[in-house]
Amino acid sequence: MRVSASLLPLPLAFVAALALALSGCNGASAPGTGGTERGGAPDSAVPVVASTNVYGDIVRQVGGDKADVVSLISDPAQDPHSYEAGTRNQLALSRARVVVENGGGYDEFVGRMLRAASNPSADVISAVQVSGKTAPAGGELNEHVWYDLPTVGKLAARIADSLAKAAPGDGDLFRRNAQAFQGRLKALEAEETRIRSAHEGAAVAVTEPVPLYLVEACGLRDRTPPDFAEAVEEGTEVSPGSMRQMLDLFSGKRVEALVYNQQTSGPQTEKVRKAASDHGIPVVPVTETLPPGRDYVGWMKSTIGELGKALNA
Repeated sequence: MRVSASLLPLPLAFVAALALALSGCNGASAPGTGGTERGGAPDSAVPVVASTNVYGDIVRQVGGDKADVVSLISDPAQDPHSYEAGTRNQLALSRARVVVENGGGYDEFVGRMLRAASNPSADVISAVQVSGKTAPAGGELNEHVWYDLPTVGKLAARIADSLAKAAPGDGDLFRRNAQAFQGRLKALEAEETRIRSAHEGAAVAVTEPVPLYLVEACGLRDRTPPDFAEAVEEGTEVSPGSMRQMLDLFSGKRVEALVYNQQTSGPQTEKVRKAASDHGIPVVPVTETLPPGRDYVGWMKSTIGELGKALNA
């Protein structure tokens, strides 16, 4: 899925944003400003904006209370395609020292907002660029790199370096926090390895490519018809032929699990989810943003655990 945004005209946006700033509005987002999530960091903390609360949480793991984080999208019930940028978010971007985006075409609105905010000095970190991943020959890049644990580990180190540049006196703290976070990721990678050892080569289906890095790390084969996954990701109609091929995976017991993106459910994916359940195929739910009350490591641990449970069913 690629995230898009509608921007207010710049003059109006900044008049409104500056009015909010001058009135001393701080803390949680005001009504109607979109999905902003903000930490309670002190005024001396490094201002950071993240495109989603996944990246916002990773920044918090590294920066602690020395980072004042605004996550533009934080509601797991929100369809990122319908995201609209509020004036408070534009103001946050105008002040940010560090900006963390997914990149790879997923959240292009961040770049547009940053240009509108006239903040060329912000250090913009693209998770896709940090990953070093590129599109395969004749194919498209899977931009959902937050499901790739090695990439997230590299990202934490990159965030630590950026925060240290903004607040040199806390550089050692940021790097220690990043190393501790990377240690927790290693434990998750060990869980993936255990699934690979027990189920390598097992076939699964997905409703769209969001969790494929996780699927591959667990040694599983994706049997989803490419046209089906592409249509769902792009929000277009699934062809009858692709739908038939997808449903046949469940009726023919050709896959051991369906990994289902709850955040972009609709009639087509709901039909697939029901078919899997009707034929006794376990359904593993995933999302693109953190559920309420969860951090990145806990979220990934739960998802990996649910996948392992489904394969053992």
